[in-house]
Amino acid sequence: MCVPVLSPKAGQILPTRIAGTRQMLAGWIVCIMALAGPAAAAGNAPIVGYGYDPEREVDVELILAVDISQSMDRQEQEIQRAGYVAALTSSEVVDAIRYGPTGRIAIAYVEWGSASDQFIVADWSVISDHASAAAFAAKIAEAPLRQSQRTSISAALAHSVAMMATSDYQGLRKVIDISGDGPNNQGGKVSVFRDQAIAAGITINGLPLMLKAERDTWQAMLNVDHYYEDCVIGGPGHFSIPVRSREQFADAIRMKLVLEIAGLMPDRPLVHRASGRKPVNCGLYD
Repeated sequence: MCVPVLSPKAGQILPTRIAGTRQMLAGWIVCIMALAGPAAAAGNAPIVGYGYDPEREVDVELILAVDISQSMDRQEQEIQRAGYVAALTSSEVVDAIRYGPTGRIAIAYVEWGSASDQFIVADWSVISDHASAAAFAAKIAEAPLRQSQRTSISAALAHSVAMMATSDYQGLRKVIDISGDGPNNQGGKVSVFRDQAIAAGITINGLPLMLKAERDTWQAMLNVDHYYEDCVIGGPGHFSIPVRSREQFADAIRMKLVLEIAGLMPDRPLVHRASGRKPVNCGLYD
């Protein structure tokens, strides 16, 4: 323990109160120098700052949360996987990453279904160039396809928020990109989990899949794009891009990733709130 020793000569010609203060400061300075001496002698620089690590900083922490519920048949899952792989390795996406403030993003790819089914297909990785993008995309392409019985957007959001909270990275922005072809039907009220994510500073963007809407009356009646707009997406700069055909899928994912990585919103709103329609009852299927 270091106790400052007052110099008997300090402040002899000063008034008593000032002299006392000066003696105390002089004592503490000697004390601090004595403590710092061994560290300096060992070549250890003093610790300065607030724990900031530039190696952990990225432009965005992005989770791709992908629906694998039973309503997604194998062909649709294959198209979905191929769309993400093609988008992640495209020049447009890699350029959007390279021209960001840090030139790096942290990204993870998660597949989800029921309340108990969340699979981390590709865990947190940093993408900064074509090579790192290809390495991450390869993990997705090589993983086995899975399928889950139910659709728990609530659990998918909760899982994604937990992943953000334990991430080793410090993103200037945090984004969950969630895709799905139906409403939440398990795991609690989706709007509650959406609001919790937004309160944690996370933006949720949507990719509502309406691939069967033209031939499936049930999916057409669901209006999944309206459901995502009213019940799922939210946060600063949120947006949603509905996918209505298999041919459109790859382009939609690529455009969405570029916008998310660059922190932009579409010039023309891709979600149009119909003035005549009623708001969706978010708890109808919960």
